[in-house]
Amino acid sequence: KPTSNFRGGNINSFLERFFEDTNLMTSSRGSFIPKVDIAETEKEFEIQVAVPGLEKSDFQIAIEEDRLIVSGERKLKEEKKEKNYHSIETHYGSFSRSFYIPENVDKAAIEATYESGILRLSLPKDEKKNVKKLVEVK
Repeated sequence: KPTSNFRGGNINSFLERFFEDTNLMTSSRGSFIPKVDIAETEKEFEIQVAVPGLEKSDFQIAIEEDRLIVSGERKLKEEKKEKNYHSIETHYGSFSRSFYIPENVDKAAIEATYESGILRLSLPKDEKKNVKKLVEVK
């Protein structure tokens, strides 16, 4: 797959960069990789991270240059005295995902909400930045 430095604002280039740049290594002991959905509307990109069982305070969200970094930790509550677990399929430990921020996103307006196990990140498009250019043929 050829690597491109194009950083356009359409969903195809966004997804291409997402899959190139995101840390998709296999999960190791003590860490997990939450599932992510990415969508685009006329006004924003939306990233939804499936991380049930966390509190809002369990997340750290940082913007570093052209990257949005989402990390956190899900801890297993110590209830061994009352429960005898036969199976634990839920992932516990820390996670970190990073995403490329397209040029036409207003970084100062990025917002995050957490509800019903889904961390929703809204990346509003900056209407002043048009990444699509037409070149006149002379």
